Amino acid sequence: MSILALDLGTSSVRGLVLDEHARPLPGALARRRVSLAVGADGAGTLDADVYLARLAQCLDALADGGHLDDIDLVATSAQWHSVVALGAAGTPIGPVLTWMDTRPEPAGGQRGPADPDAFHQRTGTWWHRCYWSVRLPWLRRRAGGHATGFVGLAEYALSVLLDAAPMSVSQASGTGLLDLATMGWDPEACALAGTGPAELPELAPAGWHGRLRPEYARRWPALAGARWTAPVGDGAASNVGSGCVLPERAAVTVGTSAAVRVVRPVVPGGPLPRLAPRLWRYRVDHRHIVTGAAYSSGGNLFAWANRELRLPGGEELDAALARVPIAGGAPAVNVCFGGDRPPGLTPAGSGVLRGLGFGTTSVDILAGLMRGLSELVAVDVTALESESDSPIEVVLGGGAMVASAWWRRAFAAALAPRTVWHQRNPEVGATGAALVALDRIGDAVRLVDVDRTDH
Repeated sequence: MSILALDLGTSSVRGLVLDEHARPLPGALARRRVSLAVGADGAGTLDADVYLARLAQCLDALADGGHLDDIDLVATSAQWHSVVALGAAGTPIGPVLTWMDTRPEPAGGQRGPADPDAFHQRTGTWWHRCYWSVRLPWLRRRAGGHATGFVGLAEYALSVLLDAAPMSVSQASGTGLLDLATMGWDPEACALAGTGPAELPELAPAGWHGRLRPEYARRWPALAGARWTAPVGDGAASNVGSGCVLPERAAVTVGTSAAVRVVRPVVPGGPLPRLAPRLWRYRVDHRHIVTGAAYSSGGNLFAWANRELRLPGGEELDAALARVPIAGGAPAVNVCFGGDRPPGLTPAGSGVLRGLGFGTTSVDILAGLMRGLSELVAVDVTALESESDSPIEVVLGGGAMVASAWWRRAFAAALAPRTVWHQRNPEVGATGAALVALDRIGDAVRLVDVDRTDH
């Protein structure tokens, strides 16, 4: 049996084929970049139909290479927090808002939750521009009354391809409208959003599977009999793919953005541990929760520096970074180029570089950006440790961590004296989604191959 794993990210769509142990098969990878429209006003949007076309291109490429033969199961890791308004025909009204969009704000005079702490404990979120409780009224106003429903990007894409596309509890938890304990839509959160179940996606039961629509089964006949599972939030999938499925092991994942998270098992329908004020909480599936903090900056810091500062390339860059101190040194930075993720409200365009001099090089600035994010993450690892009964060790993962040995060392220095590991597989999200689909989350620690950063 082979598994097709899809990763519906912010900067790219990827499809790869894994074996029955969730190990990538050589050469069975297709990737298409997507264009994120960003603006000085804080916009961060995607075109839903262009995105769907890129996903189809990945499937076409894998099919042309003969990689879709023997696929029994399709698993998906998908970005959290995205939302698009739908019209009466079920087609998008306007672009998809991604996690990066900081424009939504409550209407004047609108009040938030009656008890903010109770709201935070129930939903794992805040009344914040990142979540649907603020986003849906804002989208409805912009749609001029034509919106009849709202879905995430993953649900829209899969609703076109599959016979049905309910929303997983993992994806639903990223909306901020889900009661994490009951795993149903939260009445107060829905009231704040001005919506109800009729306008929201159906929630997928545990063990749900879908099938391709006939027209797409004809396009990809090798997938005609494959079972599609409900998508897993990308952060949750990355933790599983990094082998971080126990409270004493945190995953720090740096892709386009970055996050630090801890997964723990819970009893379905049972009470959840109390949540610290500065941390969010979502669902991995019906039997696991994930707690952590996220940042608008990550690999996009390197992308910006590489584009604007004329960095040297390849080995020359590695050699130049090797001469820069891992800890300390100028410049000092604030990495909120894209604004704050919840619960912060700093707007986009708030990045700061301080301590520049005539001797400051482009590589010094890059190192300061990398160091600044590492130190920010270390603060939230300490917050996560306050919820744990034992010391936390950290696993670094994601494409940016695979690409930069210097950045891995900066993280290890910021997180000292904790043990810090490095996950060499850049496709942790797809791997984790496959393990969730196989109901093998508990096997992740054994199946994942990590190295100590000091080895």
